[in-house]
Amino acid sequence: MYKAPGIGLAAPQVGALLRVVVMDLAPNKVPAPVVLINPEIVAASAEKATREEGCLSLPEQYADVTRPARVKVKYRDLDWAERTIEGDELLGACLQHEIDHLNGVLFVDYLSSLKRNILLRKLAKEQKDKAKR
Repeated sequence: MYKAPGIGLAAPQVGALLRVVVMDLAPNKVPAPVVLINPEIVAASAEKATREEGCLSLPEQYADVTRPARVKVKYRDLDWAERTIEGDELLGACLQHEIDHLNGVLFVDYLSSLKRNILLRKLAKEQKDKAKR
């Protein structure tokens, strides 16, 4: 996640079929990962927000995604204590994005089929060009 660089990673992205997310939005570049086990969105605002998103599963591809502006998430921490976290802006989008991974959803699934196809064709071309080098 750090090497990519990214701010979140879900276990299925690395081949682990677990409901675990790791996020690190620390602004000071000192690692401060937060682990969410069995995270679940328990409340979402009716208000929407649009942010540019990217994903470690689709390198160097970005698109505007509209999601609830604020969410409340229930999860367990590494000590198995039940916790909640609320987030808006970057934290809210990251929570939703990573929980989507646990449910088999990618950010491109929120795009129109035209935008999704353009992005996926661009990714395929970039990967093909990289393989030729």
